[in-house]
Amino acid sequence: MSSSGQQNAPDFSSTARSVEEYVWTASRPGFSGTGGGRHRANDSDLPLYKDKPLNQSFSQRNKRARPIWITTGIVFGVVVYMLYKILSSSNDGGKSSWFFGNTARRGKIWKDRQNQIKEAFLESWNGYEKYAFGKDIYRPVAKTSRNMAPEGMGWIIVDCLDTMMIMNLEEPLQHAREWVANNLTYDQDYEVNTFETTIRMLGGLLSAHYLSGYDDMYLEKAVDLANRLLPAFDSATGIPYASVNLQTGKGVPSHDDGGASSTAEATSLQLEFKYVSKLTGEALYWEKAEKVIEVIDSWKAADGLAPIFIMPETGGFSGSQIRLGSRGDSYYEYLLKQYLQTNSREGVYRQMYDESMAGVKKRLIQKSMPSGLTYVAELDHGIDGALSPKMDHLVCFLPGNLALGSTGGYPLHIAQRTSWTITQASDMKLAKDLARTCYEMYRVTKTGIAPEIVYFNTDPKGSEDISIKWQDSHNLQRPETVESLFIMWRITNDPIYREWGWEIFEAFRKYAHLVDGTGYTCLESVNEVPPRPRDNMESFWMAETLKYLYLLFEDDDSILPLEKVVFNTEAHPMPKFNMEPLFKTGWTRSSSQPAHITGAQ
Repeated sequence: MSSSGQQNAPDFSSTARSVEEYVWTASRPGFSGTGGGRHRANDSDLPLYKDKPLNQSFSQRNKRARPIWITTGIVFGVVVYMLYKILSSSNDGGKSSWFFGNTARRGKIWKDRQNQIKEAFLESWNGYEKYAFGKDIYRPVAKTSRNMAPEGMGWIIVDCLDTMMIMNLEEPLQHAREWVANNLTYDQDYEVNTFETTIRMLGGLLSAHYLSGYDDMYLEKAVDLANRLLPAFDSATGIPYASVNLQTGKGVPSHDDGGASSTAEATSLQLEFKYVSKLTGEALYWEKAEKVIEVIDSWKAADGLAPIFIMPETGGFSGSQIRLGSRGDSYYEYLLKQYLQTNSREGVYRQMYDESMAGVKKRLIQKSMPSGLTYVAELDHGIDGALSPKMDHLVCFLPGNLALGSTGGYPLHIAQRTSWTITQASDMKLAKDLARTCYEMYRVTKTGIAPEIVYFNTDPKGSEDISIKWQDSHNLQRPETVESLFIMWRITNDPIYREWGWEIFEAFRKYAHLVDGTGYTCLESVNEVPPRPRDNMESFWMAETLKYLYLLFEDDDSILPLEKVVFNTEAHPMPKFNMEPLFKTGWTRSSSQPAHITGAQ
């Protein structure tokens, strides 16, 4: 399939699009596409970014002047109240941020913090550019690098393109774009992980295409990669294989887990492939992606909670383990985001999401002792088995996802003016409670950086809510907590989420920053001071963690508004779109038998 002459490309003719002008400025010096680099379609094809809100002016009304003593009393009362709140803020370490937070939001403090995050990105990128440019893996301590595929996958470069566009980093973006245009090829005899390659590389190229103002070069690379990934879906059931050879087109079952695919990985390809269909007009990508969810739904997992392994050849679940951490997480994330991506037109995904969140509340939500922190437990032995108080850092995507599901991405005060339901209110409260728990996973460690996994205390005699096992105490620069903090800030406008995000960033800067300027490193243990470096800088450190932190301190809500875009699970933003007239949901839910579990333990 050719990506030339696209017939269904989005429209960008409106002037009410501040974010595109913002990121196009960054990419324009490196733009070398032909006159076909921007396409035109109908105004309704893809959403436009909302205008910046205008200052509200209120008409003056004639009022009788108040007596001077009343005015003086009012002023005195306000001053006393403000002093009280300032003193209260100082007594709790400033975390309430009642006075200073609101003032800072209008002033320089938030912008200064955002600039410091931008500097951290630049230092990370400059270290990579100096010692590893074009390589897939970067060791910032040893200053070494290597590729995964023989000629490289663009693993770090492609993953970071849209972050540079959002931060308006012209020179690094120009260098990165030139490498992608001139060096990146996916015609390599190499097996790649279907999921990771889709969310990082395909998602990165699609987002770069979108934010660059529809630079055809990015789309051509994306379509080539999508075509090479498609054979992963050629199993007997349509459940994708864990890996695929980019050159031979052979799908490869997992070398572990008895050949089973991860449920999360199989069901977190849909945003990317459906968007490729929208851009190219080709239905094949859409059909392959949605078939996976049809198969999953046909098994009718109890309470919407799917086991974390699925067999490509039978389409059935393997084992009975249920969790919202590794191998389970983004299944639930993409149920909601598929519904949001097509402007809330595909109701089957909303139904599945609502059922699964009801199941999470019924089966997995627990409280720790003694402080009553809300956490998400695991079911190691199936839906009726005993709960495990283990929670991965990966689960911290859930607060943000719940908030998105509650308001549709709109600010809370707007969503509450419409048909605000008990379920929406319950989801929003749970989002706030879980966001607090995820913040506490950072606060309790010696470095202020969260570990990979924590356990919650369920013993009434215990004195600490959170414990960390030595083997779980490493940190991989994961983004899930700051992702949720960004979403919670955008939706609630509560400055506490900015304060928590800043504490997390400062901890990374204090303990993960390398003083020789080579970047930031993963850590062996967050409970060692000083911590030992793990000597790796993950691509998602720059693609996700720093991007979400940067956006957390962005005051202009018209930059990537949550009611207009969806972020894939690698933080690559893509626009919501209308699927008509070319596309529709190609399946309906049935009332078939409950889930059959193969190889249950």
